[in-house]
Amino acid sequence: MKLATGILAITIAAVLGGLPAPAQAPAADTKPQTEVRTFYLNNVVQGENGGNDIQNALRTSLDSHDSVYLDYNLDALVIRASPDDLALAQKIINDLDKPKKTYRLTYTVTEMDGTRRVGAQHFAMVLIPGQRTTLNESSRVPIAAGAQTNFTYVDVGMTFDATVTELGKGVRLQSKVTQAGVATPEESASDAKSTADRPVVTRNTSLEGASFLTLGKPMVLGSMDLPGSTRHLEVEALMEEAAR
Repeated sequence: MKLATGILAITIAAVLGGLPAPAQAPAADTKPQTEVRTFYLNNVVQGENGGNDIQNALRTSLDSHDSVYLDYNLDALVIRASPDDLALAQKIINDLDKPKKTYRLTYTVTEMDGTRRVGAQHFAMVLIPGQRTTLNESSRVPIAAGAQTNFTYVDVGMTFDATVTELGKGVRLQSKVTQAGVATPEESASDAKSTADRPVVTRNTSLEGASFLTLGKPMVLGSMDLPGSTRHLEVEALMEEAAR
């Protein structure tokens, strides 16, 4: 019996050895599936760097094979990535695309004659941190020039140029205030034969500098003398959080 069993085992082994190997299943595709999705930005204004900043953050955080495109016309990010990376992109965009804090800056320009207050004007503007804002309030004044009584026009008034940066519990204000005016005939060249022959003299006086402001507390930035008179302009700034 033992001999017959051994012969049977050898015969089975020989038969099996001659059979072809079973076919192997094709290897699964390990490349992740990708989708294209558009994410619209709600708090980025055209011309700002906010969209670029978010795009750079996404490119740093997502897989290097993912595609991140910023559409400036739509204020949107078009992303091709895996579903997991798209979910991560949504979280990053939610964290970064938030309403920006805005500030209301009020300049008070007081005209002084010595120690006597002559009058005051208020100029207000809304600022976004890191963004330069300019306010101009002026009039075009015709000035007679030349014997043929030709007129030239000059801008007379105030210009305010401001940039605010958040710093601790207050803000840093980089500010330039300019007052443009025209000299009176008496201040122009006195050797001209007539008033029409006198050259037009314009005068610009400016106050520029950086100041740290505490919200809600006014600060005097400085003063500007008005040439040809005993008067000067005192400039005060008040920074407050703008209402949302």
